[in-house]
Amino acid sequence: MVQLSYLVQTVLGRVGADHDLSIIQIRLLGILRDREPSMLQLAHHLNLDKSSITGLVDRAERRGLVERTIAPNDRRGFNVRVTSAGRQLINVVGDEIERQINAVVEVITETERSQLAALATKILGTSASPND
Repeated sequence: MVQLSYLVQTVLGRVGADHDLSIIQIRLLGILRDREPSMLQLAHHLNLDKSSITGLVDRAERRGLVERTIAPNDRRGFNVRVTSAGRQLINVVGDEIERQINAVVEVITETERSQLAALATKILGTSASPND
């Protein structure tokens, strides 16, 4: 499992480097694909403290990838959403990650890939936190 994790991290690092993104920035954009979380929710998802999240979002905002919006339920807080430039980068990076991961798993049969996906889903389901 650890070696598999290293392999996936290597793919993420390589694709990220090609697009001037760190792995944590890729994770941030992945979270923002389908939601507009608060800064606190982002901190929970990424397991980072508030100051780290602020810096991460600041850097992504300077690149035009994300923007802060006033939280509808708390006018003192902010939600974070992806911009059109961020969405475009998500699509490009996501496609590249998928292509490279698919190339890695070509050594196993379609049945084995289905089994791997089912087992991974089961493992992830037992380790998911209520906030994910």
